[in-house]
Amino acid sequence: MKTNKILKYVLFGLIFIAGIVIGKLIFNGHSTHDHATEQLSENKTQIWTCSMHPQIRQDHPGKCPICGMDLIPLKTVGNATVSEDPNAVMLSEEAVALANIQTIVVGAKNIAPTQETHLYGTVKPNERLLRSQVSHISGRIEKLVVNTVGESVRPGQIIATVYSPDLLNAQQELLEAKKLGQPALLNAAREKLRSWKLTDNQITEIEKSASASSTINIMANVGGIVTAKRVEQGDYVNQGGVLFDLVDLSSVWVVFDAYESDLPYLKIGDQVDFTLQSLPGKTFSGKISFIDPILDKTTRTAKIRVETTNPKLDLKPEMYANAVVKTSSKQQGNEIVVPKSAVLWTGKRSIVYVKQPDSDMPAFHLREIELGASLGEAYIVQSGLSNGEEVVTSGAFVIDASAQLEGKPSMMNRDNNYELQITNYELKVYGACDMCKERIEKAAKSVAGVSFAEWDDETQQLHLKFNIGKTSLSAISKAVAKAGHDTEKDKAPDVVYNALPPCCQYR
Repeated sequence: MKTNKILKYVLFGLIFIAGIVIGKLIFNGHSTHDHATEQLSENKTQIWTCSMHPQIRQDHPGKCPICGMDLIPLKTVGNATVSEDPNAVMLSEEAVALANIQTIVVGAKNIAPTQETHLYGTVKPNERLLRSQVSHISGRIEKLVVNTVGESVRPGQIIATVYSPDLLNAQQELLEAKKLGQPALLNAAREKLRSWKLTDNQITEIEKSASASSTINIMANVGGIVTAKRVEQGDYVNQGGVLFDLVDLSSVWVVFDAYESDLPYLKIGDQVDFTLQSLPGKTFSGKISFIDPILDKTTRTAKIRVETTNPKLDLKPEMYANAVVKTSSKQQGNEIVVPKSAVLWTGKRSIVYVKQPDSDMPAFHLREIELGASLGEAYIVQSGLSNGEEVVTSGAFVIDASAQLEGKPSMMNRDNNYELQITNYELKVYGACDMCKERIEKAAKSVAGVSFAEWDDETQQLHLKFNIGKTSLSAISKAVAKAGHDTEKDKAPDVVYNALPPCCQYR
């Protein structure tokens, strides 16, 4: 009986100790977990997404409801209140540094009155100076004085000797007419020989010698360099048959390839200075005489022809030439200019990433722009950017990749039905009464792309929603200032402000 009581007390003691240990483990672990969860909740929010379906986003891990893959952590966003565009790509300071993301503030740039366009081409023969040397009489080539391509030929030079029975008969007719002393027959015989390009000296020699010859020397009618030999010694040729092709290189063409982006800066008559690799240190010049109206469909270039004199024959066909053309810019006044490194091409669209101002962490949003002419390493922006905006010039591909992963609009992902907006954005605008409110809101809504504008006279804040693909905060600010109300970015012109009713003058 006593033994049973002892065993009962021992059993109760063990149960009590076990309960304390288990409770400590449970409550301590729960306390640690709550503390960690509370700390995470206070400091940051973890977003989870699917690597195959980036449109899936939630604040806890799990499985993708589409493919069943494990969700992966996307990014951590700070607890501070921000007013970023919901479609903006937000990166931490560390991510910006690792990706080497660099930006510049774009602004109106005074385009230089002249632009330098660099062209590359080759020397070509002047096609207007191409000639063919023919035989003006039928016969057999007895002798070729000019035998090789590249030889220089002078006008009047003997280039070949031809045996011709027809020529023999024509000479005999000349001699018979001279014996008969009939001027009409004599002149007719002489004209027949002249039609075969015999010179007056040759005809006179025949008359003096009083003997006919079966061979005749062919004289060069033109001078130049032989580019092709069409006959060999012993060949028979007909009247008008081509013996040689020649070209006069005293004037040559230099043909350059100009890209589409270069064409706006080129026109006929422009002075072109060029150099040759084979003649370093020498500079040649000429004027543009022709611009091909049809582009090459493969290279997307047009041929630009420059004609220049070549008295010393320094310029030889097929030499490589590098040219610089200084032309007057067709752009007038100041233009918004963006570096070429900032532009992402999608085929039909030109895209840049603009850094959102006044955000608690680096945020960038996509912007479609329309480009103008090329200025070497930059482009003129026709529309899509405003003076003072900050554009990414290095690392834009990294930002775009992040946008694709998050399912946001990017260079590869464009939803035409999705409106890119900055929601709940505030712009400080100064006013004094209800008339000011109406005027401010009307000026803001007059800007294309603004879908919402409401001004609070107590806080002096203008609440906005606008399509960032169509306008910008800077453009809205300028429109409001133009209506007579100072903003945090722009000041209203004094003339406009002074014309406001007395109740609206806030200064």
